[in-house]
Amino acid sequence: MRSIWNGAISFGLVSIPIKLVNATESHSISFRQIHVSDGGRVRYRKVCELDGEEVPAAEIGKGYEEADGSIVPITDEDLARLPIPTAKTIEIVSFVPAEEIDPLQMDAAYYLAANGATAAKPYTLLREALKRSRKVAIAKYALRGRERLGMLRVVDDVIAMHGLLWPDEIRQPEGVAPEASVTVREAELDLADALMATLGEVEIASLHDDYREAVEAMLAAKTGEGFEPAEALVEPAGGQVIDLMAALESSVRAARASRAGGSGDSAESGAPAEVTPIRGRRTPAASAPAPKAVGGKKSTASTGAAKKTAAGAKSGGGGKKSTATAKGAAAAGSGARSGGGAGAGSRTRTAKSTSTAKSASVTKSASAAKSAGTGRASASGTTAGAGAGAAAKKAAPRKRSSA
Repeated sequence: MRSIWNGAISFGLVSIPIKLVNATESHSISFRQIHVSDGGRVRYRKVCELDGEEVPAAEIGKGYEEADGSIVPITDEDLARLPIPTAKTIEIVSFVPAEEIDPLQMDAAYYLAANGATAAKPYTLLREALKRSRKVAIAKYALRGRERLGMLRVVDDVIAMHGLLWPDEIRQPEGVAPEASVTVREAELDLADALMATLGEVEIASLHDDYREAVEAMLAAKTGEGFEPAEALVEPAGGQVIDLMAALESSVRAARASRAGGSGDSAESGAPAEVTPIRGRRTPAASAPAPKAVGGKKSTASTGAAKKTAAGAKSGGGGKKSTATAKGAAAAGSGARSGGGAGAGSRTRTAKSTSTAKSASVTKSASAAKSAGTGRASASGTTAGAGAGAAAKKAAPRKRSSA
């Protein structure tokens, strides 16, 4: 790799000759500006304002423009004679824990290579000292016409330097945070934690630039005259407020399904939640509990009871007798539940014996309907009523003959 700067690391009284090498490179695809009508190249030419002629790079120097517009020429020799120790030296000023460096200050990265055999020993000493202390070195250096701040750390067996922005070059985040007061619930934080745990970690080396690959494929297709532009499926960004809980739940399910290869967890988790706008924060499905499924036996029993009551009312022939019987049964039941025992039930049955005797046919009809089954309740009641009517007809001549 070609070095871009030669100098030394000043480590106390130790001087380490080094070469500065770029640690990063750009793979972005650059485009040229063209004239749309004829495809001609549009160039930026460096032209002198005085004579209007194009100036080659070898004849271009530096100059400082004053307030009145006049230019003060500055040469490389002028900059080299500046009375600063960092002109050709990376001067280490302190060692601090790496977590004290704000990532916002990170700038370009460089590798520091030992320059010559004599630099191998002090270079290795500094590298091992940084490893053992688990700290980074803060240094000052001059590059490209200005003094800069840097951070030295160990990468594998190489000392790397990250350019740092000066503290006054970091803007304060005023007016960036949301101004509205927002409260985050514990349930939302739990879902966010679950989503983070589901997504897990990723190998940084496995990530790649999808956009650059798509542009390269497009250029290859255009060169081969086989390019057919396809319309990208881009969903319109909505400005509506969404149900955050539903969005988190859907994200967790989607992440689990992606991890499981589209099976397993996705099948167990059920249908995906829908992201719906919040309007009054009403959730009818959750506020109104679903009605319990009523079993067949209970509904049949209630239907049979209703039919038996109707049959009993028909066969009894009078509302008073049925009412008296119901009152007697209710009194007996309440006496048994209230702790009165058999005595209270007996007293009630004795007091209502006449009514019970009169409605004996009704009770027998109801018992027969109950034992005959739910499906035959109405038929049993009708048969019982018919039997009671026949018995009444047979009883009537006997009364007249005895008279």
